[in-house]
Amino acid sequence: QLQLVESGGGLVQPGGSLRLSCAASGSTLDLHAIGWFRQAPGKEREGVSCISSSGGSTRYADSVKGRFTISRDNAKNTVYLQMNSLKPEDTAVYYCAGHSDCSWFDFPFSFGSWGQGTQVTVSS
Repeated sequence: QLQLVESGGGLVQPGGSLRLSCAASGSTLDLHAIGWFRQAPGKEREGVSCISSSGGSTRYADSVKGRFTISRDNAKNTVYLQMNSLKPEDTAVYYCAGHSDCSWFDFPFSFGSWGQGTQVTVSS
């Protein structure tokens, strides 16, 4: 069964960058599309980005297009989220989760194998 663990969060100033990692175990990563989601205090969980099992297709929320890049290294069983030009409104707990494909990206809780999350705080 797929198990996911996020890392790489932290405190960064506005305009800064972070790279999040989602490490997989228990199942071959290349069988799964992987989505990144986030949840800020008092807000619903929302989709940030998704990458297909092969890495050939990606999706992004409008709010992060041009700033965030999702990638995967199936040999390392890891999916990455490079976040540039960070804004205070990007502050949230970031989670990764798995699905068969990214067509379900708009329905976060259709994804499974959620990690524990990693906190990203953008503040001066």
